Amino acid sequence: MTRDQSGIWEMESNDNFEGYMKALDIDFATRKIAIHLIQTKIIEQNGDHFKTKTNSTFRNYEVDFTVGVEFDEYTKGLDNRKVKTLVTWEGDVLVCVQKGEKEKRGWKQWVEGDKLYLELICGDQVCHQVFKKK
Repeated sequence: MTRDQSGIWEMESNDNFEGYMKALDIDFATRKIAIHLIQTKIIEQNGDHFKTKTNSTFRNYEVDFTVGVEFDEYTKGLDNRKVKTLVTWEGDVLVCVQKGEKEKRGWKQWVEGDKLYLELICGDQVCHQVFKKK
């Protein structure tokens, strides 16, 4: 594994995305559209500073953060909530905790070879996404 996550990443698989979205109380119509989308992640990394864009034909989302620095995040276009977000390293894995209305919310992200792995967590739901480097 490596800490370098820079690059353009195209989605290969997206397991239990609907369960994750249900846990976030995302409406039925949006869930039905979202589960069929192929996402592209564009990650610009400079040391511990990240600029991440997640693009699809339906919605786009951008987040900038520095590892170890808590920040206010508005999940506009996702579930439209305000959360306190902290991203840290656990070895070569980025671990995010999002404190707010939903319990046990966050994600884990890491690279192995030419694959980016992302686990999205909300409550007891875990979505597993895999991206391939373009």
